[in-house]
Amino acid sequence: MQLQRDLLSLALYLIGFIFILVRFKKKKLKHVLIWTGIFLILYFCFIEIREKTFYLLIPLFFFFLFYYFYFKDKCRLRNGWLFNLFLLSFMGYLVILTFSSRSLISAGILGVLILLFLFSFLFGIYAAIIFLIGNSFIVLRHESRRLPNLLTLILALAIIALVIIQTYEAQLLPEWMLPLLSIPTLISGYFFIVFWNFLSISMIYQFNQPKEDQDFIIILGAGLIDGRKVTPLLAQRINRGIQFYQQQLKETLSAPKLLMSGGQGPDEKVPEAVAMQEYAIEQGIPIEDILLEAQSTNTLENMKFSKEIMDRERPSGYHAIFTSNNYHIFPAGMYASQAGLKIDGIGSKTARYYWPNAFLREFIAVALMHKRIHLFVCGGIVVLGSLLTAASFISLH
Repeated sequence: MQLQRDLLSLALYLIGFIFILVRFKKKKLKHVLIWTGIFLILYFCFIEIREKTFYLLIPLFFFFLFYYFYFKDKCRLRNGWLFNLFLLSFMGYLVILTFSSRSLISAGILGVLILLFLFSFLFGIYAAIIFLIGNSFIVLRHESRRLPNLLTLILALAIIALVIIQTYEAQLLPEWMLPLLSIPTLISGYFFIVFWNFLSISMIYQFNQPKEDQDFIIILGAGLIDGRKVTPLLAQRINRGIQFYQQQLKETLSAPKLLMSGGQGPDEKVPEAVAMQEYAIEQGIPIEDILLEAQSTNTLENMKFSKEIMDRERPSGYHAIFTSNNYHIFPAGMYASQAGLKIDGIGSKTARYYWPNAFLREFIAVALMHKRIHLFVCGGIVVLGSLLTAASFISLH
């Protein structure tokens, strides 16, 4: 009976899946995810009704909690914690369903998740080392040898050092010092959890699809070539803004203003906003649809000074979004919240080789925004490790 139930359910899911692929030309992934969610909820509800249980309410509670807080304020790290609580509760639910109802579908989903976990546990560290070292050489071949471009190499070397400490600490050091050497491992584990949370919410934030009713599109500046021309990376940001501009103009016949935001660095001949304006005009954007913010020196100032311009242009209220590279939009959204702007970001594509290094840089920037919390936790780990080391030394001597 259970086998027939699950095979029929899978057949219905595949029919809906094929219909989406044939019916929709755009946003197929979005519709597939929605259909998958609806199918699973209906399937699980059917089993719950038959079994007269209510276990599904636990993951649903965490999902709707995440949903509420995410759409209340998308650029908050707490949303990542709530989403991961949903994932953990959902995995627990799959375990219960697999054994209590003999569900083939839940067993299949759980099996895939377990295989991914085992693969990550057995090979994840070594695969990460190989990937990070390989990526660092690719970055150095394409980019300058500045510290921000060495982050993947530095992380790989740190992981190697940690593995060596874990492997040889028992042979090289007395037993009473082992708690002291657990400090780097615990701190690394803590930052891995923090990084995972940042990665989770950053990936979710990539799915932003703002409505085509915007008054302004803020385009965040970056460095210039020879102090005058936009870089390929900055051009991608501008192109993403122009793409939305043209899409909204086509759909609503109302064009938003492109707000170029970027000041003049010490090695730049013109403000970034001016170079961005010239590039946009070359792409066919009328100059009357472009506004300039040419005073900012960082992302927070981009948002603050852009807000001042938009408040002045439309004191009665407005809708706005911002564009940046995909690895940067979540941190930029956090800065927008600090500046008093409740706006969404849309990301432009970034070269794949550059993504890991850039994402690590953004993670460090966000971690520094909450440095007090991290210093408190790391300090607690150091104190605890030191106390355990002292206790171990006293007990052995």
